[in-house]
Parts: sequence; structure tokens; C-alpha cells
Amino acid sequence: MRKEHFGDDLETRVDAVRRFNRFFTRRIGVLREGLLHSPYSLAEARIMFEIAHRELALTASDLSCDLGLDPGYLSRMLARLEQQGLVEKVRSETDARRRLLSLTIEGKEAFSSLDARSREEVAEMLGDLSEGDQLRLLEAMRTIEDVVDEGSARGFKFSEPFFLRQHEPGDMGWVVHRHGVLYAKEYSWDQRFEALVARIVADYAAGHDPAREAAWIAELEGRRVGCVFCVADPSDREAAKLRILLVDQRGRGHGLGGRLVDTCLEFARRAGYARMRLWTNHPLEAARRIYLARGFTLTGEEPHRSFGVDLVGQTYERDLDTAGGPGP
Repeated sequence: MRKEHFGDDLETRVDAVRRFNRFFTRRIGVLREGLLHSPYSLAEARIMFEIAHRELALTASDLSCDLGLDPGYLSRMLARLEQQGLVEKVRSETDARRRLLSLTIEGKEAFSSLDARSREEVAEMLGDLSEGDQLRLLEAMRTIEDVVDEGSARGFKFSEPFFLRQHEPGDMGWVVHRHGVLYAKEYSWDQRFEALVARIVADYAAGHDPAREAAWIAELEGRRVGCVFCVADPSDREAAKLRILLVDQRGRGHGLGGRLVDTCLEFARRAGYARMRLWTNHPLEAARRIYLARGFTLTGEEPHRSFGVDLVGQTYERDLDTAGGPGP
């Protein structure tokens, strides 16, 4: 059995994981154009697998979230499978807006053939190993699954339909613009709200501390669809402030809001803050649900008239456990 020292530096360990990924993908044949010598890609075969094995009705949105597939990419694959007569969409009897996915007779036959080939290939691989090596392999696989599954509570950057990144030139203008457009359309807030966002963004861009402050932009299909800022609270050195959380209409339905908040919380924890605060207003129900689900508690309310409407301002806060994960 080969022994290997992985070193103490992250780069060496990153190289080791990437080497294993290259080895395993080559070994199981997923790099070939057609999976298992079939006309279907790995992604198409996985889609058929999910549809075939789900007990409950499945929508394209469900698949996008569960498999971390870009909605546009998934839509194109589903269209190809439909054109080939393998997948069909049926209107839900309980909700006419939902289209449920199912395999056609031809789709079931194609999947059955793929499934049989996959089982044969794995059985052949295991058959070449001794009983002891089979058990070692299975135990190692279980270990990988357990460890990676624990880490996935924080999410993996490229395993979701969206992609989070640090801000880049041009992003600040987009943040101000999208806040102004969306809040005017959805809540009838006037230009004074856009001016408030512009001041927050300008203060951040003019001189933020990268060790204690950060901003993230979310992309979906190469387009910006969300943002969040973590900034220092000038009145309390121990506190960070979560500011200008936004999920654009195109980015909704993928868990993006929660992911942005989790990212902000994790950064604040690493930066050494003891607690996080945020200020919001009562009409923002979706955001409030995200905050409450992550352990924020309401610490104050105050009626006010701002942005041309009557509002109730709300302050939320939560402690940060520096040893914990991103929250409940």
C-alpha cells in the first residue's frame, strides 16, 4: 500500500485532490464523448437517472437546484432529450404552472440499458479486486462521501446553479442600478432609496478594509443576479453589518439569498467579529425568512417614512460562533 505525505501547505493538498480527480474520472470513463459507449453524455444520463428514481414529481427547477446545473444548460439538455423522444413534460394536475418531467417508454428503455451497462462495468471492476481490496475501496469511498458531505454545508463554488465571486470593476454601478430598479418596481420606493444604496457603495469603494470587509456578486448564466456586502459597524468594533442583500428576479428559486447570507456570516467569523447586525424593513418578507432561519433575532423596530412610503424599520442581530459553521 502506497504511503504519501501530503505536507502542511494547502497548495500541496490541492494538487493531491486534483490528481485523484483526474485519475478517477479517467478510470471510470466519464471523459469519453458518450457515457458507457452510448450516445448520451454523463449529464444527460444523470438527468434520466434522477427522473427515473424520483418517487415524487420532478420539475426542471428541482433538477437545477438538486444537481447544481445552470438552468439554461439544463434547459438545452432537456430540449435535446425531448427531441429524441426520451423525456416529456406534463402539466401538473394541481398547479397548471408546473411542468412535471417523466421518461417516455423509449426513455425508460434507454435508461434501463445505461443502468445495466453501468452495473456491469462496476461489477467487473470489483471482480478484479480481492475481497480485502474491495472492502478497503468501499470504506475509502464512504470516508470521502462523509467528509465531503460535511463540508458541503458551506456549499462548493461550482456545484450550484449560480457562482459567487468577489466584486470586480463595474459591479458597484450594477449594485446601485439593480437596487433602484427592483425596489421601485416591487415596493414603489423612490430615488431616495437608490441614493442610500449609492452612498453605502461609495463608502465601501472609497476605502474598505479587505481584512474586515468584503462584497460578493452572484452570477447565473454569466449574468449578475445578486449581491451582499459585509462591512464594519463604526459604532461597535466587535460587530459586522450585513448590507444591501439583493437577489434579482432571474436568480430567485435557487437558494441564492441564503447562500449569500451564509457567505457573509462565514467571512465575518473568519475576520474575528463577535456578532453581525443588519437593518431591513417589514415588506421584505423573503429576506426576513432567510435571516430568521440563520439565527438572527429581532432587536428593535421603529416606524418611519422613507423613500416615499410608510415603513417599519427592523434591526436584527446574531452572535457569531467562531468555531461553528455558517448557521442553522
